[in-house]
Amino acid sequence: MESSKESHSSHAHAEGEHHTLPFNVYLSVFATLIFLTIITVWVAQFNFGAFNGLVAMGIATLKAALVGMYFMHLKYDNKLYSVVLVGSVGFLILFWFFTYFDFITRISESSTL
Repeated sequence: MESSKESHSSHAHAEGEHHTLPFNVYLSVFATLIFLTIITVWVAQFNFGAFNGLVAMGIATLKAALVGMYFMHLKYDNKLYSVVLVGSVGFLILFWFFTYFDFITRISESSTL
């Protein structure tokens, strides 16, 4: 009876308890971040027109999500922290799009003068 309780408690972590990941998980995430950095440099050589910023921000968002989930342990922490982070990033992207579209229209207006 005691051993089943111990095995269950080893898988379920109490809120606020420190979660330790195996070294190979950190190594895998690090290798993925290096790979995405190489992809970022490679993609920067191409001209996507108005979508240059969108492609760069997409790759950067993926890298930031990996850092947040594994190195900051948001994957194993209270889910409210993840909701706050995703909501904040969502509003940042929303405001970035409004600014980006305003910037595009101002360039086209000034080029017609």
